[in-house]
Amino acid sequence: MQLSHKERFGIVQFSVQGNHLHMIVEAKDERVLARGMQGLQIRLAKRLNTLFGRRGKLFRERYHAQPLRSPKQVRSALAYVLNNRRRHLAASGKRLQSGYLDPFSSAPHFQGWSGPTWTDSCLAGEPVTVEPKTWLLRVGWKRHGPLDVNALPGPRR
Repeated sequence: MQLSHKERFGIVQFSVQGNHLHMIVEAKDERVLARGMQGLQIRLAKRLNTLFGRRGKLFRERYHAQPLRSPKQVRSALAYVLNNRRRHLAASGKRLQSGYLDPFSSAPHFQGWSGPTWTDSCLAGEPVTVEPKTWLLRVGWKRHGPLDVNALPGPRR
């Protein structure tokens, strides 16, 4: 994903699920966001199609953008994205062990958890996200406290 980071576009947090992904990105404006997402989709499709020996379109739908405007909204989005696997497993009646961080997300590299955390070290590689540039993602969300690693994020409204 590091190829997707540009000066005006960067992936700050992400979570890869079985059939979709969630991301928190920073972009200078809507045009930069659209171009950044388009480039990311193309690069991901090429690599995954090669990996799976397939051709054609990988993403059925466009991305859904939700601007984050307040510290509380940013904190909720961080909790939703970083604990998304926990949410999906709970929906199927399964649970993750206490403190476990999804290695298919940026959660193991996130520094805003309350309490001890762990992950499968063989799966968690180097960070592929960028440091946030905006006040909301660097500092603002912290006004509402650190994230609970065991919290089950609710559905988006």
